[in-house]
Amino acid sequence: MLGRIRELKRELNAVILAHNYQPSDVQDSADFVGDSLELSMKATEVKAKYIVFAGVDFMAEQAAVLNPDKVILLPDLGARCHMAWMLPRSLLLEYKRRYPGTPVVLYVNTLAEAKAEADYICTSANAVEVVKRIPSERVLFGPDVNLARFVESRTGKEIIAVPSNGHCYVHLSFAPEDISRLREAYPDAEVLAHPECTPEVQSMADFIGSTSKMVRRAKESEARRFIIATETGLLHRLRRECPDKEFIPAYQNAVCIYMKRITLEKVYESLKRLRYVVEVPTEIASKVAGVLRNTFELLEVS
Repeated sequence: MLGRIRELKRELNAVILAHNYQPSDVQDSADFVGDSLELSMKATEVKAKYIVFAGVDFMAEQAAVLNPDKVILLPDLGARCHMAWMLPRSLLLEYKRRYPGTPVVLYVNTLAEAKAEADYICTSANAVEVVKRIPSERVLFGPDVNLARFVESRTGKEIIAVPSNGHCYVHLSFAPEDISRLREAYPDAEVLAHPECTPEVQSMADFIGSTSKMVRRAKESEARRFIIATETGLLHRLRRECPDKEFIPAYQNAVCIYMKRITLEKVYESLKRLRYVVEVPTEIASKVAGVLRNTFELLEVS
């Protein structure tokens, strides 16, 4: 199957981008593996005609916005981020009416229709920096409430979570008692946690960061063993890039069923049949591109 995929990529001038949470064989088929925004930016650098985005819906939408001259393919239309669907455009507009003039920062894990109504877009890697640089002491932030609380703790600003209960069900599966038990079993291990975890789990971590920052931390740390509190797909990349270190899942069943809908066979079928094409309405895509430009300009300010 990997050989057939490589052959199709050559024939079509295509590349495969796989998120860190994808199944291991899908990651192995990819030209690039990373987090959602990293992959969308990578898509802007390649000269391919077709981009197969092995991830979930909002990621493929983002890639389509950033790459209007390329065809973005999502191997399974059921690969949807349930957290992104917690913040429809209508709900965001309601909050904007309730808090007029308050800047809106949306996590990249949001659908394009809502992103189009934001002022800035952030990732888990740069959320704190984005909010710090906004000239306002109050910010509307969505859709993940745990990331919102993390940003609030690091910036000292008033963060209004939109909605108040937005979450990633995978990251809610980590419990403080699991971390305590693993710390006892592996006292030399560092605990790395994603900021979508609950504040209680975050408080027990040695390091809190996005998946890309976790990979960087594992490479740079002198520790030889790590307890990983994020979706288990990241462990494949960590073990591949740090073969001399040990990585232990904080919870064995921390699996995103939507990410795992994409299989190697579906990647192959996506290339063979050129399905499913991801298109963002022109008006929405234009607005999202403008929000992204605002964000890039904000981060460039020294």
